[in-house]
Amino acid sequence: MTEQRIINDKKRSVFLIGLTNSRTNIDYELEELANLAKANNLIPQEIFSQKLERPNPATYFGKGKVEELAELSKTYDVDMIIANDELSPSQIRNLEKLTNTTVLDRTGLILDIFAQRAQTKTAKLQVQLARLQYQLPRLRTSMSISLDQQTGAGGGGFTSRGSGETKLEESRRRITSQMVHIRQELAELSKGDNTRALRRQTNNLASVALVGYTNAGKSTLMNRLLNRFGIGSETSSTKQVFEKDMLFATLNTTVRQLTLPDKKQFLLSDTVGFVSKLPHNLVAAFKSTLQEASQADLLLQVVDISDEHYKEMMATTEQTLSEIGVTDIPMITIYNKADKAELNYPDISGENTITLSAYDEASQDALIELIKKQIFNDTEIVNLHIPFDKGDVQAKLAANHTFIEENYDTSGTLLTIELSKLERELFKKYIL
Repeated sequence: MTEQRIINDKKRSVFLIGLTNSRTNIDYELEELANLAKANNLIPQEIFSQKLERPNPATYFGKGKVEELAELSKTYDVDMIIANDELSPSQIRNLEKLTNTTVLDRTGLILDIFAQRAQTKTAKLQVQLARLQYQLPRLRTSMSISLDQQTGAGGGGFTSRGSGETKLEESRRRITSQMVHIRQELAELSKGDNTRALRRQTNNLASVALVGYTNAGKSTLMNRLLNRFGIGSETSSTKQVFEKDMLFATLNTTVRQLTLPDKKQFLLSDTVGFVSKLPHNLVAAFKSTLQEASQADLLLQVVDISDEHYKEMMATTEQTLSEIGVTDIPMITIYNKADKAELNYPDISGENTITLSAYDEASQDALIELIKKQIFNDTEIVNLHIPFDKGDVQAKLAANHTFIEENYDTSGTLLTIELSKLERELFKKYIL
């Protein structure tokens, strides 16, 4: 029998199915699957689980459970079933035939969400590539019908139906050709991204990247910091990132420059959120989007401490970072949403852990201090003598630093200032 019933007649209803065994936390996974469905404007009508150590190779569920699915699909007029795991083409075909429904797996659902949320050209191409790779062995299933020639570029997906849909028998050769073309386009776009990244590095600004589970509060935290420390924050003209309480609210990597009250500066980037069982094709496709994390000087892992499954979410984040090659980068763990969890905040535990609420200014200040200790840890206080005819040097220092002390002698300005190792090398001829 079913384990849960959620009723809403206004949107398209779906059944969710999943297997429980000694290796899975089925309650957590099905709860997440339900949230993914809701993020794609679907309503989980019934949730089914079955205890099996391994999926039935032909139908995923056992025979009796499939018959129950078929009967209840008719009873509740449900025409879509979403599986918690990635299904083989034959499993999809057999389930569709036996239940007379469209069968979508977890991978297809995530790809569909990404296709509808992608905004930038790079993100759209990356999603198209991942969807084509996924579609190629599944041309004989109903999911392939909903893919248009641009594979989701128009916002449609597996869970929608419209006049722009292609026929079931879209040719394998055409898909292969599209994949080659997309890879070429992504390679060209990547050159531009690398050029911009190199330009930022030559500006001697440290890079800090927000990473973590989707909906953990990364965009919210970034926006709160931008409000206070972003360029134009005093006039509310800072470019904000999109934030909403739902999975995968934003897929774009956004980079902004922060200037602190002491004039220290660094770059802060907000990256796409992670989720358990993130499709491998999608992880591979989004490697270029996540390059900000791979090239960062410091990672900020944002964790929703109010979620009872936060430990599993942290494990997923660390696994995904490893998959995209992000290793050996210093990390601060941020336990966010402490207000919802009714925990004391801000609370700093050691050099690399803080519990906070993204909306709380005291929390933001405490986090900034932790960040400064990490990325400005090679600074030293030095004394400089800047000749009067080197006013451009003094102006450059004044633009990026707060002088600890400023005096004058007959030939120039005496400054006491905090400089990084690189800056000490740049200005070494003025150091006393």
